[in-house]
Parts: sequence; C-alpha cells; structure tokens
Amino acid sequence: MLSAVIRGLIVLIGVALQVLLYIITNLYLVDHITLINTIYQIAGLLIALGLIKNSNSYSYTLPWIVIILLFPLIGTMLYLLIGYNKIMSRTLKSISKSEKNSKKYLIQDTSIRKEINNNSRMRYITDYTGYPVSTNNDIEYYPLGEITYEEILKEIKKAEKFIFIEYFIISPGKMWNSILEVLKDKVKNGVEVRVIYDDFGCMKSLRSNYPKELAKYGIKCIAFNRLSPLSGVIMNNRDHRKILVIDGKVAFSGGINLADEYINVHSRFGHWKDNGIKVSGDAVWNYTVMFLSIWNAFKKEDSNYEKYKYSFKKNKHLGYAIPYGETPLDSEVTGQNVYLNIINQANDYVYITTPYLIIDTDMINALTLAAKRGVDVKIIIPGIPDKKMVYLLSESYVEPLVKAGVKVYKYTPGFIHAKTFISDDNIATVGTINLDYRSLYLHFECGIYLENVKCIKDIKKDFNETINKSKQVSKKEATPPFFKGVRQAILRLIAPLM
Repeated sequence: MLSAVIRGLIVLIGVALQVLLYIITNLYLVDHITLINTIYQIAGLLIALGLIKNSNSYSYTLPWIVIILLFPLIGTMLYLLIGYNKIMSRTLKSISKSEKNSKKYLIQDTSIRKEINNNSRMRYITDYTGYPVSTNNDIEYYPLGEITYEEILKEIKKAEKFIFIEYFIISPGKMWNSILEVLKDKVKNGVEVRVIYDDFGCMKSLRSNYPKELAKYGIKCIAFNRLSPLSGVIMNNRDHRKILVIDGKVAFSGGINLADEYINVHSRFGHWKDNGIKVSGDAVWNYTVMFLSIWNAFKKEDSNYEKYKYSFKKNKHLGYAIPYGETPLDSEVTGQNVYLNIINQANDYVYITTPYLIIDTDMINALTLAAKRGVDVKIIIPGIPDKKMVYLLSESYVEPLVKAGVKVYKYTPGFIHAKTFISDDNIATVGTINLDYRSLYLHFECGIYLENVKCIKDIKKDFNETINKSKQVSKKEATPPFFKGVRQAILRLIAPLM
C-alpha cells in the first residue's frame, strides 16, 4: 500500500511540475498574453470543429467540446494531454503497429464464412475486428468468480508448453498466490509463462519492480503502459482485458481479475457477483493472437505466432463463437456496436448485467426503442457501489430507461461485476466490456460473441437466479430529487473523463 502511495505521489508530482512549467511559461510571456489567449481560442475552435466533424459519438465528444469552448486555455491543454494521446503516445503507436501485424494470423474458414453471410451480427464482428468465427468449440460458463478460479487452477496444472496471462488487476492473496505457486513449478518443468498486467490497475497491489520479481522465477512479465511522472497524464487508455491461454488448447475470460475480492475472500461491497468462461477449440486462437499482439508491442520476440497454435480435431457443429478484441486505436467502437446490434435485432428479450451504466444517446435510444416495441429489456446493476461518484452518475441514466419501459434492477446482496448480454435464447456475449465510456471508447477490452451455443442456457439461468436476488427500480425511485439531479447533470458533463 505504501508503495502505491509513493508511486501515485511521484506521478502527481510529475503532473504538477508539467502544469507549473506551463504556468511559468505563460507568466514569462505575460506581455504577449493577449496573443497567447487568441492562439488558444483559435486552437480550441479548430479542435472543437474537428471533434464535430469526426465524432463517432457526440455524447462522448460533446463534453470535450463544451470544456474547450468555455475554457480555451485549460480545455485545449487537457485535450492535448488526455484526449489526443493516440498520436502522442509511443506506446500506443507500437500497439497499433503490432495489432495490424497480428491480423495476418486471423484467417476465416471459408465454409463458415458462407454460413454466416446472411447473419449481419457475426459478419460485422469478423469483418471489422478481423477475428474469425469458429464452430468447433466446447464452451463452459461459470456464474461465479470462485468457480472460475477453481477451474483455472485445474487447467494451469495441466500446462505442458506455455501459459499466457493478461489481466487488468493482479493482487497478492489467496487467488494469485496459489496460481503463482503453480506457475513457478511449471517454469521449472520447462513451461513458458508470460504475464501482462495493467500498471494503473495494479498500482495499489503490486510494487513497481514486480516484473523483475517474477523474472527471478523465470516468469516473463510486462507492466502495460507503465505510469511515469512525465507521461502519467496522457495514459488514458488501459488494458482492461482478462485473458488466460494454456497450451493453445484452453482459454479463460470473463469479468474476474486475479484478486481475492473477485472470489469473495474479501467483501468490501457485499457479495461480489462475477463470472467466467472457458473455451476449448478453434476459438482459443483468437485469444492467443490478442495476447501476442499486446506482448509484441512491448517485447518484439515472436517472428511467427503459429508455434503457439494448437490444431483441434474437427467435431460436430457446436454453434458459433467469436472471441474479439476492442481497441481504442481504430475508428470502430466495436464493443458498443456488438451490443447495439443485439439490442436492435432482438425479438423477445434482451437481458443485461453491467457494473456501470454510463451510456450515450445511441445506447439509450436503442434500449428504449426496444422496450417500446415490446422487447423485454432487463438490466441488472449493483446494489452496493464500489465508486460512489460513478454510481451516482450511473443512476442518472436509469430514469429515462425506466420511464420508457426498460426494467432496471439492483443486485441487493452487493456488487455485480459481470458483463453479459443475452437475447432470444440463442445469442449471448461474455467479456470485459462495461456499459461505460472507458470500456466502450478508451480501453483495450475483449469479449466473446456466442450464437446457438449450449452454454447460453446457463448464462440465462444465471441471469434469472441473479434477478431473483435483485430489486426492481420503480419510476419514483428512478426520478432524482432536484439537487441530486443537478449533481448528476454536472457529472454527465465530465463523464468521459471519469
């Protein structure tokens, strides 16, 4: 904890020094302050016009436009440091290059492509992410983090060649310590182990030299987009993915991170409701390429990914599966579009679980229109918040949804962290993508789209069992008092920064 505080202070000091340098520079040029302000006003106007012209979502860009136009000097500086880092960041440039290189390993089976030609949902995912659809998979869904954890332990003990781990949060404790002991043993037996964790996500839990600590055991490790005093401000794009690949045969994903609260060892926010998914089959390759594309952006050591591919025997057609990656480095908002396609094409129902509900007008309109045309739309959000300001902001979106006929429930036992969509008994997604601006626009994420797969019935069963432990929000409860509404309106203005 002390290490996290020190690291945070160092980054804040670095940021403060950058701001101080900016102020001193302007004071030094005080005789030209009118000219400087004019330059910033022109720059702010040009940025605002550029945002208007190129925006994929005005709900996301409008707050930036307002801030820039109201406060040209500060707004422009903030945007250049935070909102425009795709061009400024060397790290993101390297990741973009690696992602493009990885596309050559993602080859769609032509016979499956013919099968999905009339399926716009699957065609969109594979065409615009590059990740192929496969049918030769056994997929299991786990309704709790603790069940997922037990399955992870079983599978990594079977590893013979390699283990790839990529998680937003890794924290010492029962879960990670037991996994780490297995990893140490596997390395001794010649298994290659690679670990990626997000440096910001692990700021409180891991020391800054943790990759070196793991290296002592023969475990290769990368801290994604490491925080630093000089570049801490522009690090707005985090690695929020949860991926575990074993020998190319098995992959895990879902909502859980590798920390004790995800398996209810610690209960800061009541019962932690999460999930996991295990994939065995051709779809594992999608997760493998996702991992390697990030790894090789930092350590360019794999000239050919094919050595990590496992060839499965062809089985019966077991439904369609598409593990896909979401990246903030292209023009597609893939995660949001996958969700919108499900909502817009639903006939009977759409059931959703999400820890955060901070959505743009496209998502609000899709959900409310679905409810108005008779689709049963249900959303479960936490009953106990993990972040009070974010929860207050989430509640502001409940009112228009409930008034349009969307049924919103709060999970009364605690915090729900699972991110799932289920529709019409034959479509589902499970992954890391929250219904908030960070997941939908800013972070590296992953999900798996499923259609006509057996485990969808298990996902629906889990939803129904969860809703039985939840309380529906009434129209009266959804309507905030005046001053609470004002606070929520202010928070909406800065929602893309939260």
